[in-house]
Amino acid sequence: MTLSKYRKEALSKYDIEKSYSLDDASKIVKDISKHKFDSTVDLAIKLGVDPRKANQMVRGTVSLPHGTGKDVKVLVLCTPDKEKEATEAGADFAGLDEYIDKIKQGWTDVDVIITMPSVMGKVGALGRILGPRGLMPNPKTGTVTMNVGQAVTDVKAGKIDFKVDKYGIIHSPIGKASFESNQIIDNAKELIAALIKLKPSSSKGSYFKSVTISSTMSPGVKIEPKSVEA
Repeated sequence: MTLSKYRKEALSKYDIEKSYSLDDASKIVKDISKHKFDSTVDLAIKLGVDPRKANQMVRGTVSLPHGTGKDVKVLVLCTPDKEKEATEAGADFAGLDEYIDKIKQGWTDVDVIITMPSVMGKVGALGRILGPRGLMPNPKTGTVTMNVGQAVTDVKAGKIDFKVDKYGIIHSPIGKASFESNQIIDNAKELIAALIKLKPSSSKGSYFKSVTISSTMSPGVKIEPKSVEA
């Protein structure tokens, strides 16, 4: 495979076979993320779990102390009496039937959808559209709640949800390349701490199999798993 000039330059700045500390790896990612746009920094963690087993499914939410750096578009599907609460909290869109109709017609130009238990009957019918896009509200992630205002505030402030994929990997954004190194580190530590708390009792052996940090279009930088799990 022919390497681009950018990739050659990035790979010359660190050893791709070496595993670094979280502090050093975050600095390397910042150094190699030289794009005209503000790259998203991601953390990929391979867990020692079998997602096919219900008691080893790792899923949850975490509020990143410095946010994700992304302007999150939020839609609240709610009854009229909750619309004001949602918009005052910062929701980009709030309503019910008109947005359900738009979604049925193919509109999904949002990042997060929050709804209420009382309207889940209507929202549930959108599962085939929202599910594959990761937009389906779920009580486990705090997106099905009566307190829609607080849910909007949390999402706008940097609350994210994560779920282990079929390969046992957690992929999650933890900031932007423009963040200071300490902000990326703080966000990463918050996610890691949340994952440790959710470690299934049935998971045996090493919980963190591998940890890699990267930014949009950049090569990944390995992080020593034991150093972050400790």
